[in-house]
Amino acid sequence: MSFITRGFTGRSRDHDPRLPPGQTRVEDWPVLSAGPTPAVDPAEWTFTISTEDGQVHRWDWDSFHALGLEDVETDIHCVTHWSKLAMPWRGVSLDRLFADVETSQDFVMAHSYGGYTTNVPLDELLDGQAWVAVEAEGEPLSPEHGGPARLLVPHLYFWKSAKWVRGLVMMPDDDPGFWEQSGYHLHGDPWLEERYW
Repeated sequence: MSFITRGFTGRSRDHDPRLPPGQTRVEDWPVLSAGPTPAVDPAEWTFTISTEDGQVHRWDWDSFHALGLEDVETDIHCVTHWSKLAMPWRGVSLDRLFADVETSQDFVMAHSYGGYTTNVPLDELLDGQAWVAVEAEGEPLSPEHGGPARLLVPHLYFWKSAKWVRGLVMMPDDDPGFWEQSGYHLHGDPWLEERYW
């Protein structure tokens, strides 16, 4: 005989080992944005990496694609407690984008069309950990999901995967971006539940 009713135990938890603590698996892809969705024409899209010595490495849509798109299947985890597992993506590895970039800086600030920013340590963008994605689930990224291109850093909470990404600026220090200035964690590891400062 049980003295605890279902109302006190809540709904059953998904014990999939791919789910970080506090996360719930979803099958859809929730849309969360702070502000209006910018309309970015791929024909006018550019991506840049700016270094401390004033060098700017620049790609337009065609030269970016010429670097070679990779197929990636990965889990994503939102700070609002949802996770989508085994999601297929296509994009260009940050390793390819940084192949000819010389820098002594350890951090980057990602900048997006519409003004959004987020900070990421450089060593967490390299060695096959991050991409600039242009497709998800077999389709071009829609504007509400960050199209035409978004940063994809799947081992960190999804706010680090900046929508509508237009460039990275090298930084000597881990300065906070948009959400980090509002109290979100500087790093954002979902396995450590680094949600807030």
